[in-house]
Amino acid sequence: MSMRYAHLITGALLLGACLHAAGKAPEAEVNSCGMCTESGLKQHPYFDSGATPSWSKLTATQAEEDIPLALDLARARLEKICAVTKPTYENTFGALEELSHELDAAESLFSHLASVADNPERREAEKKLMPLVAEFQTSLLMNEQLWQVLRNAGSQPWVQTLDPQRRRFVELVLDDFRTGGADLPAEKKARLSSINRELTKLTRQYAQNLLDAANAWQLVIRDRAEIAGMPDSWEHSAREEALAKGLGTPEEPCWLVTLKYTSMGPVLKYADNEALRQKVYEAYARVGTEKPYDNEGIIRRVIELRREKAELLGFKSYADLATHNRMAGNGETAMKFVEDLHRRVSPAFYRDINELLDFIGKKTGTRSDKIEPWSRAYWTEKLREEKYDFDSELLRPYYGADSVFRGMFDIYSGLYGITITERPTWCAGSAEKETVKGAVEVWHPEVRFFEVRDVKSGELLGSFYMDWFPRDTKRAGAWMNPLQTGKAADGSSPRIPHVAAICGNLSRPAGGKPALFSHYDVETLFHEFGHLMHAMLSDVKVKALGGTRVAWDFVELPSQINENWTWNPEASRIFARHYQTGEPMPAELLDKLTASRNFMAGIDTMNQLCIAREDLEMYVNYDKYRGMSLDEAERLILKDYMLPYSVPRRALIYNLPHIISGGYSAGYYSYKWAEALAADAFSRFKKEGILNPAAGRAFREAILSKGNTKPAAELFRGFMGRDPDPDAMLIDQGILEKPSGD
Repeated sequence: MSMRYAHLITGALLLGACLHAAGKAPEAEVNSCGMCTESGLKQHPYFDSGATPSWSKLTATQAEEDIPLALDLARARLEKICAVTKPTYENTFGALEELSHELDAAESLFSHLASVADNPERREAEKKLMPLVAEFQTSLLMNEQLWQVLRNAGSQPWVQTLDPQRRRFVELVLDDFRTGGADLPAEKKARLSSINRELTKLTRQYAQNLLDAANAWQLVIRDRAEIAGMPDSWEHSAREEALAKGLGTPEEPCWLVTLKYTSMGPVLKYADNEALRQKVYEAYARVGTEKPYDNEGIIRRVIELRREKAELLGFKSYADLATHNRMAGNGETAMKFVEDLHRRVSPAFYRDINELLDFIGKKTGTRSDKIEPWSRAYWTEKLREEKYDFDSELLRPYYGADSVFRGMFDIYSGLYGITITERPTWCAGSAEKETVKGAVEVWHPEVRFFEVRDVKSGELLGSFYMDWFPRDTKRAGAWMNPLQTGKAADGSSPRIPHVAAICGNLSRPAGGKPALFSHYDVETLFHEFGHLMHAMLSDVKVKALGGTRVAWDFVELPSQINENWTWNPEASRIFARHYQTGEPMPAELLDKLTASRNFMAGIDTMNQLCIAREDLEMYVNYDKYRGMSLDEAERLILKDYMLPYSVPRRALIYNLPHIISGGYSAGYYSYKWAEALAADAFSRFKKEGILNPAAGRAFREAILSKGNTKPAAELFRGFMGRDPDPDAMLIDQGILEKPSGD
């Protein structure tokens, strides 16, 4: 998942990357509070952060007009705050929260479109606008007048009379200013600004290199014999994608393989043709490693700059800076968590390796202590099929997209006391026009739009877009994007509903059939929907504390916990229904699915620990690896973590946006950290009933509604009534035995 808000100051002041372009901007119509009026929104569509932006008006050219103006409006408000001599909450911290209202909206919409509708014009606009993003961000944190006003306000007696949410906001803002360089001398502030500008440019280039490198490779297969073993669903998709690009004919089809996961993933898992698997694997392994898309220099520079930034701010390492406001608290604690988990998982990891190698030896007639990296997924799937008499492709007919969507909505509507209602949509430039009254504009014809309301009050809590199928113009992976974080009703101020988008690259419709998902697709969908519920059900008065703006190693709890429902037979009967007959998935198939859940859990866990360990190590001890190639450094870092591959692999970090251009730099450990919390929290649902509304309402109230209004550990205790059980995840995975009598 891609989350943009790692620190409170980002949420309070920036709400993402604030953009600025040089030149005099046109004036906008604003009200007495400095916000754009309805007339101003029509003139500047990027300022519209409401539920239904006019997507077709959000062009690159419009961004170059709206974003500079938004920055000017933010600067005008900044001057007012800096001039305060008699501080109140409203004219200091309250004003700070609304400082960049239009800017936040513009950046959110612009960045979202960059991830789902990439085009040359938008990239050119990014090149003009983005280099000054970090400069503006840092200038806020280092503005002496602003800091003096806020520091003075934070020392006033009235701070202690504020309600708990606003008092926490004050405390966290002051902490973010201090750790963001507000007290640095002038020359260090200037250097920090320079670092931030360069990091913004480099991380953007890293991400673009990955997209361009992946799109630059494709493989056209004309002989059906070469794709023996591939599922029918993949064959249909590959044939239709080829036809869409003018390759082959219905009478003489060919099949197109790309580096999108929905294309290459099944090849590595099912193709009997080892040469094909190897070709696809090696193509993916080269992404980000070769000119003109070579990321090595970028990676090294980013790591160096982040280390320098941390040292400027008084931290031993970038890992310490990144984790100081998270549950872990420092890089050492995060590293100990990873290393302890590695120690405890290692026995299961080596058992899994030996089982897999024994199986391959039995099937090939030759027992080896190595495995080809392009064959691991293939032989793992063959072992799963034999061990559990289970072909995972048999699940697809029961995972039709509409059935899964509807069933998922029903599950969480019942648990959380909400309704989810779809509204009609239209897309500019498509064959369909806006023919239905009240239809909502979307950015692509496949996008759908929904409203979330509270069952008891009928109040609109939020709206969301769904965009689930792959396109060349969409970045890889799956994510939830909070387009607008709303806020709870506050005195005379009404509720502001939330707006978000959940996006991904799941199996698309093919062969005249609806989209039929794999179980991995379903897990991905439920995972991102957990993030969405965290955003939609936030009930916080201070917007900067709302939704997913929580400690980074806590933010995955609501998403990780949702994956449990995809494995549960009681829940599966709600969403797993045959796309033609509507019949529920047979009990025998459900039982096989459930039995296979912890298959190769040791290897799966260790694969995640590989990324977490490399991430932390490179940000803590990079000097140890300075003269080495990235491949050599990875082999040294992960010598006790990696599978025994027959050939050296390219370093993960070349093509791992999470830890370079995403929000998980020195934070990938957060996935396992939060998974441990989620496994423990789900134990309450298992005890009280996984569809029990009382348990669901308790989770909504204690976790989903609270945002960052309390420390993460306190929120967890509010739901479970105790601290986390460190063994819960490993017991759940079958790696540790459940204590007797429990």
